Amino acid sequence: MNKLAIVILNWNGCEMMQKYLPSVIAHSTVGEVFVADNASADKSLQMLATEFPDTKTLALDRNYGFAEGYNRALAQLPDYEYYMLLNSDVEIRQQGWDQVLTDYMDAHPECAACQPKLLDLRRTTASSRYFEYAGCAGGFLDHYGYPFCRGRILNTVEEDKGQYDEPCTVLWATGAALLCRATDWKSSGGLDSRFFAHMEEIDLCWRLRTQGKNIVCLPQSTAYHLGGATLNQGNPRKTFLNFRNNLLMLYKNLPEQELTSTLRIRTLLDYLAALQFLLKRDFGNMKAICKARREFQRMKAEYAPIRQAIQSARKVPYIPERTPYSILWQYYLRGRKTFDQLPR
Repeated sequence: MNKLAIVILNWNGCEMMQKYLPSVIAHSTVGEVFVADNASADKSLQMLATEFPDTKTLALDRNYGFAEGYNRALAQLPDYEYYMLLNSDVEIRQQGWDQVLTDYMDAHPECAACQPKLLDLRRTTASSRYFEYAGCAGGFLDHYGYPFCRGRILNTVEEDKGQYDEPCTVLWATGAALLCRATDWKSSGGLDSRFFAHMEEIDLCWRLRTQGKNIVCLPQSTAYHLGGATLNQGNPRKTFLNFRNNLLMLYKNLPEQELTSTLRIRTLLDYLAALQFLLKRDFGNMKAICKARREFQRMKAEYAPIRQAIQSARKVPYIPERTPYSILWQYYLRGRKTFDQLPR
């Protein structure tokens, strides 16, 4: 069996791949690099054939988004022990970064997925390095479904000073650089294709954690992420997907005894967020939140059997990486802006 398939999902990212793909190829030791193309309208495929003829391509017939794009791409692969989902705007500078991850997974069969430490490519200088918003040093979830990371609480991103360099069990690994055991990927059903993009990796990892599998961050492996290459922060489309998918994720994965109360509080929090956008006269994002809630209500019926299947198969009643407190309370009212200030 082959060891590792590093799969970069591309959509109209010709220039991005020209810039960052060479670093992935040059520094990967055990991984074989693939590019899965979501029916790009630019010259991505022509560029790959000309400049990277040894890189295998998986051409999809239309843009399936992040979630279904990866599902379809990985289904085309021959047998691999591990899959690495890697964004096209990730630069690698560490030789053997991928082997650090696979060596750990080989030694820990209870682990389903892992990620490297993710640093901000834009803010990296000779004297300082900052975590990158999308994944930092591993992800957690608060009681009401708000994600945060070692290295990033809401919009406060920390400088990397080695404070989170210990391997750590987390609730979710970033989709920007997510390594998953192929058997666990297949048994879980992969990413939820109806999400299209955003929150799908958190949902996948949460499902794996309820099965008793571990998710870890291994800071001994490092990747540099540009971030915001598809949709920038504050884009109403991104706001819609984040809010809708987060609600669907909660509905699927919350234990029965928490479902009603947690979703009731989330209703209040979501409309407070919409009000905040309204007061800023940001009508696009305000409408995106309201639309997300309507879409969630519409989709609940079709997700009911999925929720039932997940809850029936649950092996772990309590996941410590999902905190009992509200990260909004800790951040805004208690003034705790960094991960090491949060209650344990």
